[in-house]
Amino acid sequence: MRKCYCDYRYLLLIAALPFIYIQMRLFATQSQFADRLADAIEAENQCTKQTRILIDQISMQQEQILSLEEERKRQDEECRQLRALVQDLERKGLKKLVGDVQVPVAAVVVMACNRADYLDRTIKSILKYQSSVASRYPLFVSQDGSDPHVKSKALSYDQLTYMQHLDYEPVHTERPGELIAYYKIARHYKWALDQLFYNHKFSRVIILEDDMEIAPDFFDYFEAGAALLDRDKSIMAISSWNDNGQKQFVHDPSVLYRSDFFPGLGWMLSRSTWDELSPKWPKAYWDDWLRLKENHRGKQFIRPEVCRTYNFGEHGSSMGQFFRQYLEPIKLNDVQVDWKAMNLSYLEEVNSCNKKYGQVC
Repeated sequence: MRKCYCDYRYLLLIAALPFIYIQMRLFATQSQFADRLADAIEAENQCTKQTRILIDQISMQQEQILSLEEERKRQDEECRQLRALVQDLERKGLKKLVGDVQVPVAAVVVMACNRADYLDRTIKSILKYQSSVASRYPLFVSQDGSDPHVKSKALSYDQLTYMQHLDYEPVHTERPGELIAYYKIARHYKWALDQLFYNHKFSRVIILEDDMEIAPDFFDYFEAGAALLDRDKSIMAISSWNDNGQKQFVHDPSVLYRSDFFPGLGWMLSRSTWDELSPKWPKAYWDDWLRLKENHRGKQFIRPEVCRTYNFGEHGSSMGQFFRQYLEPIKLNDVQVDWKAMNLSYLEEVNSCNKKYGQVC
């Protein structure tokens, strides 16, 4: 009996050996399969990563292609505008004026956007006094955008040259809640001044806006200012505006001041000054930027006691803020001052501290 029991155990052991062998082979096969599966997953991940990199590269190239296409469109549009301007200048005889050595004192540009009725009123006011001196003050209207009424109104006047700024680049404000309009205005100013100084080669430019009327001695005033700009390099610009020019505060139309504060609203600058400002022109709020000391670098501004421009723009980008309180009461000069007979040397830097009206305000 004991011998049979031992034989039975041997038989069980012999039967178990193939089973153990099969299990070991099965485990080895499973391990190999798991390794291959891991390699396959790793390869798939690498492939997915490479695919994503290729997709990103394709997307970047597509963006670059779109950007280049937009740039090409802008350049084509600028070329078209320049061709139209050359034809317009030839038609209006400005080439003949240059040939006759009638060098302009300054180009006059009206910055416009979408207020055709305001623009018409401004142009009429300018032409009232500019017609007799048109050769010395060529008139331009620069429109930002494509408002058809503004374009039609500007082109209806043969006495001026029309420019159009078409900006397709999206505006990204630096702070939430900011108005995009102030960014577009800054872009328009830079474009227009670059055109007039660098393409048309004017030595000075007078900037007006499409909601202004001018005084009878506006052009004589700026001619005297041009001489000051040429003589005194510490003067950055000549302005026709006094922020405190309300009727109750002003009296003498012949008085001028040097100021550390940029008044704006009808002003003239030279090409040499624009050479300094153009490369660093701000994205928005250009007038506030120009008032910073680090930007005007100690240079000063000439402004009158009695304004030579009147701003009637109750509706615009600033939404008519304080119009009735501050702008509407402004006095526009209504007398003809003989600026050619005036001695303005008291406004020059070397003399400005010693003359009656030479105080810095």
